[in-house]
Formats: sequence, C-alpha cells, structure tokens
Amino acid sequence: MNKVRICATCGTKYPADFNEEQCLICEDDRQYVPFGGQKWTSDSDLAQKHRVKIKQLKTNVFELIVDPVFAIGQRAILVLSKSGNILWDCIPLLDENVIEFIRGKGGIQAIAISHPHYYSNMKDWAETFDCPILLPKSEKDFIVNSTDKIQFWTADKVDFWEDIQLIRIGGHFPGSSILWLPKLNGKGIMLCGDTFNLSLSMKHFSVMYSYPNRIPLPIKDIEGIKKKIRKIEFDEIYGFWPYQNLVTEAKKILIQSLKRYK
Repeated sequence: MNKVRICATCGTKYPADFNEEQCLICEDDRQYVPFGGQKWTSDSDLAQKHRVKIKQLKTNVFELIVDPVFAIGQRAILVLSKSGNILWDCIPLLDENVIEFIRGKGGIQAIAISHPHYYSNMKDWAETFDCPILLPKSEKDFIVNSTDKIQFWTADKVDFWEDIQLIRIGGHFPGSSILWLPKLNGKGIMLCGDTFNLSLSMKHFSVMYSYPNRIPLPIKDIEGIKKKIRKIEFDEIYGFWPYQNLVTEAKKILIQSLKRYK
C-alpha cells in the first residue's frame, strides 16, 4: 500500500509513505488488533459515513465527537478563553462543519493531548488551525505522522495562559496527562482523557496500564499518582467518552477510588 490510511480500530492516521501492514499503536500491549485482523479506512470514506457532532458542556467548553461512533470513540474538548483556545485530545475526523464552528469561536491556539491513543489525525488539526501540538517527549516514538507543529515538553507541567496547566500524571503511559482549568468553575475542572476512566456507575475511577487488556499498574505508580492528584484542586472531571462528566464530588470520588489500590 502507498496511500494515506486510517486505522479503523484506534483512529490513528498514517502517511502515504508508511509501508507496514499493521498499526503501530494497536500492536502495543496497551491497545489491541481485533480478532478479524487489521482494518484500514480513509479520510474520504470516514467523511462520507460520519460527521463531527458539537455539544456545549459549559459556557466555554464544547465536546467534539465523531458521529456515529468510530474507532475508540473518544471525544475532543474545545476550551475557549480570552487569551486563546485550546483543543484537548483529538478525534480522527476534521470536517467543514467543525472547522467553520471553531473559526467562528476564534480558532485554536494550542492542542494538548492526554496520550498516544488520541494522536489520531493531530497533524491535520494543527496545520488547519496553524497551532502547536504539545506532546511529552517520552511518547515521541508513538508519533507516526509527524509535523513541525509538534512541540515536545519534558517537565512535570506546561503553563498556558489564564493559569491553565497541562500536568503529567503518568500511569496509562509515562506521559499521560490532564488539562487543569482552575478558573472555569469553583475550584476548577480537570479534563483527563482516559488517564482516569470513570465507571458507568459514576462512582469509581480506574487507572490502568492497559484498559482493553486489563493490565494493572504497579502500586508504586499508583502512589505517585495519588500524591499528584492531592495537589490539584477541582470540582468537576470530564473524561474521554461523552458520558464521563462528573460534576459533583469529583475529587472526593477520585481520591477514594485511588485508595482502593493497595
């Protein structure tokens, strides 16, 4: 094959010069290749069968999802602020409807991504909106479609404007991160991707090396995560799937969940 391809399982977009038959993201033991084998799709096929659905979560926070669900089914979250808009995580479809919507809100000034499973077509997003992508250097080997828009960071956090911070938490990947919005609501909002995975009961969070393959984290890693979370103030958490909006007792539930790991 010598054409641009998108992995149908994880949504990662590969360039035309990628000659392997398997998705490098899905081959990693944190992800998986389906029983039926590797499957690919294309931008045109994705655009014909899907659209980007936009939903307002709060005054300055919008959810972007691929509808109907494609691949992992994650959402991206657009955060609006006077000093610049930030796209949290990435989805594998960028259509004219969402481009027009975002430009009407002032564009995107930075993209921050929780971990490699959501790199998807980040190059397209960054080049369309002419903005940088902030990625931890620890995950550079998972970048399969590079761009000069990528800026690597190696510290424990990245400071944006209006006190917004991209904070390394670890766990799922060494560079797994959260985006902390301290001024949007009460004590703040945490956007966590699947650095933390909220249960369907809305009463428990899990944190694992691999969610689909049920591979746990070492307890020493959990202890490090506990210390970091205690230092962050927040009232609400928004995760990687549309139902994962916890708007009451969010920090209490997360701390209680982490205490289960002993």
